Parts: sequence; structure tokens; C-alpha cells
Amino acid sequence: MSYSTAALVGPVTLDDVRGAQKMLSGVARVTAMEGSRHLSQLVGSPVHLKCENLQRTGSFKLRGAYVRIAGLLPEQRAAGVVAASAGNHAQGVALASSLLGVRSTVFMPKGAPLPKISATRDYGAEVRLHGQVVDETLAAAQEYAERTGAVFIHPFDHPDVIAGQGTVGLEILEQCPEVRTVVVGIGGGGLVAGIAVAVKALRPDVRIVGVQAEGAAAYPPSLAAGRPVAVEHPATMADGIKVGRPGDVPFGIVGELVDEVRTVSEDELSTALLLCLERAKLVVEPAGASPVAALLSDPGSFEGPVVAVLSGGNVDPVLMQGVLRHGMAAQGRYLAVRLRLTDRPGALATLLGVLSVVDANVLDVSHVRTDPRLGLTEAEVELHLETKGPEHCAEVGRALREAGYPVIG
Repeated sequence: MSYSTAALVGPVTLDDVRGAQKMLSGVARVTAMEGSRHLSQLVGSPVHLKCENLQRTGSFKLRGAYVRIAGLLPEQRAAGVVAASAGNHAQGVALASSLLGVRSTVFMPKGAPLPKISATRDYGAEVRLHGQVVDETLAAAQEYAERTGAVFIHPFDHPDVIAGQGTVGLEILEQCPEVRTVVVGIGGGGLVAGIAVAVKALRPDVRIVGVQAEGAAAYPPSLAAGRPVAVEHPATMADGIKVGRPGDVPFGIVGELVDEVRTVSEDELSTALLLCLERAKLVVEPAGASPVAALLSDPGSFEGPVVAVLSGGNVDPVLMQGVLRHGMAAQGRYLAVRLRLTDRPGALATLLGVLSVVDANVLDVSHVRTDPRLGLTEAEVELHLETKGPEHCAEVGRALREAGYPVIG
């Protein structure tokens, strides 16, 4: 796909992004660009991580929120702003509003993680919990805007927001001028659209690859249809890119300037998050790890040098625990098995002896003795084991079967 200057004329231009960069000077951090030796070896060329997880509020969202609110007229600022979000956008709007002296109200789902609710309040917003899903929360925020006159700050579907997010693209070119491929997670599309505007205007030869979670991939069918298409019931652990429909404004930009949109599985997201933590020593949320997941899934298909944008690091500790366990299981480093044994003294010790011989580390053991499926002298045991990879998992399974233990899950 070739690009001309005309392709860059639209709702957001390079001048808009440059103006946003000046506006954000002293407000948003110029986040670090870290090299990854492990990913570079896999891809066969240098891979760099753009660490927006280290941005103020823990994600890139501050950039767009600040530019949007700073551009309001005095009478609009006086009316205050309102937003709806489960986390990152909420915190970005709250901090941006506080810095600009604007009153902010943020609607969040009742099930939003407590750390994100607390952080949003600490940044100065009035938090209102409404609805069980973001769609209900969004409707409540829009109703509040109509009733009070507060300005609704959309998370991605506004040119000012896209221009603010595009400053990430300018920083990428400044920090890694030799870049050949930029990989970015996609939810509604504001971040990838902004980056594409900035990068393609200055370096049309750079390839832009967007990444979506398989269970919330609205862009592939939308691009095929030539218009935004909603995905019913999007489902993914990556709540930062869990968006059911592309934004109208970013969709047009993505269709013009983004070279490819890929999808990644939940296993790949978990593995990528684990890799960021173990190899790069970076805490990244599942949405932020999506570009790394794409690199891991098909490393030979990316021309380097590559920049992967880690869009955020606001991961709930409870989710982190589950995701890490999932990632370890995907790598064969965590194994859960259920089996039956004779309920007699010493039976568990004998079982643990078998596991000790094959060097499987037992993390947790639970018993079930009262179940209609069990015989009078039987017990069911669930074991959570730390293992060393797929081959070791297979070895553990063989050892249990050879010792006469019926493995049932």
C-alpha cells in the first residue's frame, strides 16, 4: 500500500499532532524506549519497547484527555467534563482535569477494580459507580452530560484525543529513527490512528501493525465491510482493548494508514505479559502486552527494527495473579491435575513421593471425599504443580499413570 500527502489530509493532521506535543510539554512524560534482547533474537532484528506503561496515570490516555480538555472554551470548562471508563481513560481524564482546574465526573462500572477506582478519585475526579458493563456506564455518562451541560470526553472518537495520542508516534521517530515497523494494540483505535498520522507523514515507509484480542476484534470485519461493525459481547482479559465497535473518526484513519491488523489469543496475551515481567522487568496490563503477543506468535513476519508500544501498566493485582498463572500454564510451567486415590493413611505421602521423583514442585493440594461419584474408599485430589515446560508436564503425566493413579483432569 502506498501513501501520498493527500492521504494524510483528514480529521487529524501532522500539524495537529505537533501542536498537541507542544501542549503536552511538561505534562506528559517522554516515556522510555527499552531494547529487548530476547525479542530481538526471536525476530532476528532489533526490537524496542515504547514504555507508555510508565506514563503518568500508568497509560497513554493522559495525552489525549489533556489535549481534548485543554481545547475547551472557557464556558465549556466551567460546565465541567464527564467520562465513562473502567480504568485508564478514567485516570487520564481525572488527572488532566485537575491539572487544568476543571471539575470532572467519571462513571465507572460497579465491578471496576478497586485500585482503579481509588486512583481515579485520588487524581481528583468524582467517581460514580453505575452499571455492570461499560455500555451501561457510557449511557449513564452521556445522560449526565445532556442533563448538566458537562462536556463528554470520549476515550478515542475525537480528533483532539487522536492528536494527543499521536505524540507517541513523534517520540518513536525521535527515539528510534531507524524504525521499520511499529506494532500497536487496538481497542477503539485512537492510539494507533494517532501514531499512524504522525509516523506515516514523516516516514511513509514505516509499516504500522495493529493488534486486537481475538474475542474483541471489531476492526477486521469492519475494514472488510468498509464501515464500523459492532462485535456482540466482546470478551477478553485485555479490558484496555475490549471495545465492541471502532470509533468513526479513528476508523477512517486506520483504513487509510494502518497496513495490517492482527489478532492474538488469550494464551498469547498471558505469555506476553509474563515475558514482559520476567525478561523486561516491566509491569504491563494485558492490553499493553498485545504487541508483544503478536511478535511472539509470528516473529519472522516483522521487519526490524521494530517498536512495540506497551500502552499501559494498570493491571489489577487479582487479575495479574490469574493471568500469570494462565501464562505459566500456556508455557507448560504450571500444571493442574485431578486424580483419584485410595483414602487411607499415607496415600497422599506416596503420591507426593512420585511427584518428587520427577521434580514437580507442589504449590497446592485440595481433597474431595464426599462426592456421589466417588467410591466408599476413594478420595479425589486436585494438585497445582510448578513444572519446567511441556516435556516436563508430559513426564509428570506418565509418572502418575505408571504409578497407577487415574488422572481425570
